[in-house]
Amino acid sequence: MTAPSPITLLLSASALRTWGPRIAAAVPPGCLTFLTAEVAVGSDGPCAADIAFMTREVTGNSSKDNPTVELRNFEAVLRKSRGLKWLQIHPAGAERPIYREMCNRGVKVTTASGATAVTVAHSALGAIIGLNRRFLLLADAQRRHAWEPRLGDRAPRDLGGQCAVIVGLGPIGRSLGGYLKMLGLTVIGVRRKAEPVDGFDRTITFADLDAALPLADWLVLCCPASPLTRGLGHAARFAAMPTGSHVVNVARGEVVAERDLIDALASGHLAGAYLDVFEREPLDPASPLWEMPNVIVSPHTASHSLGQNEAIFGIFLENLAHWRSGKPLRNDVDISG
Repeated sequence: MTAPSPITLLLSASALRTWGPRIAAAVPPGCLTFLTAEVAVGSDGPCAADIAFMTREVTGNSSKDNPTVELRNFEAVLRKSRGLKWLQIHPAGAERPIYREMCNRGVKVTTASGATAVTVAHSALGAIIGLNRRFLLLADAQRRHAWEPRLGDRAPRDLGGQCAVIVGLGPIGRSLGGYLKMLGLTVIGVRRKAEPVDGFDRTITFADLDAALPLADWLVLCCPASPLTRGLGHAARFAAMPTGSHVVNVARGEVVAERDLIDALASGHLAGAYLDVFEREPLDPASPLWEMPNVIVSPHTASHSLGQNEAIFGIFLENLAHWRSGKPLRNDVDISG
């Protein structure tokens, strides 16, 4: 009986150096070969990759508007890998056009959803506490060597009793909702179906979002970009929120109409915002958001931590085992939405 041909795994040269020995150790000898994108991009003709692992260093220095050479080359190799069957990616969302292109071609695309949920939720929680406790005012006073106690109209509101409307109840939204409940907030979750979620006071559909906004001291966006969510945060919705409320965006820049948000912040209707994502990235140096004293600008870094890559790699190894045994893969992308 002829032994089956080994599976060819496409990855970057950096990923091969970092993870190659552990990947090889996770499968029986002789059943997997490695191919780097750096080698494949310089070869004529089709690429023989069966599966691919697109790690952070391939996309890490790219923004959605400024792809690096490394990203363009990896995408070129994916396109000429006509036998590709599965692509594991490192982010939680699959909004890049190449991912949809692969799905439309019949390639199974899986994300690392859940690997960074806790760190993103921690970032959002820290921002909510910092904005509410007016740490930005303290930092400004410290720069000016000014002793300015937060008294009178500078005193922060108590978080207990406030209301957070969390749009998107994936791992990030659910984790953050639990943290905010512990701090005494009322937490309303927004999702496609109004099915109850443990730890949330109420769950509503996107169709009912407008009715909840007058209650929202905090509008927290942690949903994927989709036809349903693009432009979700706009002028009319910001105006419907209470004066002095806040916006937190750890979703995607396309979810918010940035000019409308800037106007609502500049008018004082919104008291502040934490923004990890933007319509165009990097954020234009001329954007008013940089100078706003009530805004925390984060360079799409809410998920970053020293343990992030290890958590993503763990999902890849789990999916590799599932792939070899024919089991369903974790975080299989559905492009229908």
